[in-house]
Amino acid sequence: MALTFCYMLLFPVILIVAFAGDFNKDFDLTWGDGRAKILNNGELLTLTLDKASGSGFQSKNEYLFGKIDMQLKLVPGNSAGTVTAYYLSSKGSTWDEIDYEFLGNLSGEPYILHTNVFSQGKGNREQQFYLWFDPTADFHTYSIMWNPQRIIFSVDGTPIREFKNSEAMGVPFPKNQPMRIYSSLWNADDWATRGGLVKTDWTQAPFTASYRNFNAQACIWSSGASSCGSSASESTGGSSWFSQELDATGQQRLKWVQRNYMIYNYCSDAKRFPQGFPPECNIS
Repeated sequence: MALTFCYMLLFPVILIVAFAGDFNKDFDLTWGDGRAKILNNGELLTLTLDKASGSGFQSKNEYLFGKIDMQLKLVPGNSAGTVTAYYLSSKGSTWDEIDYEFLGNLSGEPYILHTNVFSQGKGNREQQFYLWFDPTADFHTYSIMWNPQRIIFSVDGTPIREFKNSEAMGVPFPKNQPMRIYSSLWNADDWATRGGLVKTDWTQAPFTASYRNFNAQACIWSSGASSCGSSASESTGGSSWFSQELDATGQQRLKWVQRNYMIYNYCSDAKRFPQGFPPECNIS
């Protein structure tokens, strides 16, 4: 509590203005046989998991760079074994992907926020975090800022991870493949909670995750062309996200999260990389 209070003093709360999109216009319910629902005239979307099936949805649009915001309220109570995934992904064997996965846990134990970045079909870039709040008690904003120079993951406006373009070091970066937004709620009790030791308690089903206030400031890809044109930096109207980087305050916030709430970082796992860490780990 004292730590959180100090943080609030150091970094005043950022007010996120989220524009309520219409889920009917922006997304398709793709699987779950009625377990995914759009409610309240398109303002709310819910995914449900029971023993028979989970559920999921995807965006109607594909995007090539943008700032994507979504408010989520996660499965409450005993959510062990469940995974709520929210991510951007392209198709094919050399796909790109930018991941949030929320790994459920026993009642009273914290969720684990799992992040990953795939480029040209290669992932294995996991960073995991606890959150500094209860993500089941209310909606919180989870953002992906993706431009040609970097990817920034943020929670309620606080950056938790930055993945920089390291092509100069031979590391592919997601920049040529348009991606859709996907989300799903599914059973992963073979690995999700304590490596699969804790199984899903189906007596607690159905499990439900909720979504609202989708907002995309992004370049939409359609018929082989971007809505931002060939000179995206100009055609985005000078949008800050296209050239955004973390300022000094953002760097401080990022370090605060990683110092206090990061529980796994592939760039610190020497046992996993006995021959040396991946090149992108050497970029400050």
